Amino acid sequence: MAEKEIMFNQAMEQLEEIVRQLEQGDVPLEEALTLYQKGMELSKVCHDKLQNAEKQLVTMMKDGKEVSVDIETEGNAK
Repeated sequence: MAEKEIMFNQAMEQLEEIVRQLEQGDVPLEEALTLYQKGMELSKVCHDKLQNAEKQLVTMMKDGKEVSVDIETEGNAK
């Protein structure tokens, strides 16, 4: 994103607002495309921040002698 660093909560709020606008269905096509693109950018920001947080937690757990849990494997085991 070209704008300054955005906090996770801010990105989620903006993403939720974009989804709300698009779900209403009364947005002109050109604006809908712009909103969709912005939403995809915000989604990537959120995803990247969550991955970074996961890496930090795994590192902290290793430093604290805790056992690391693979979240991807745990989530798919159900």
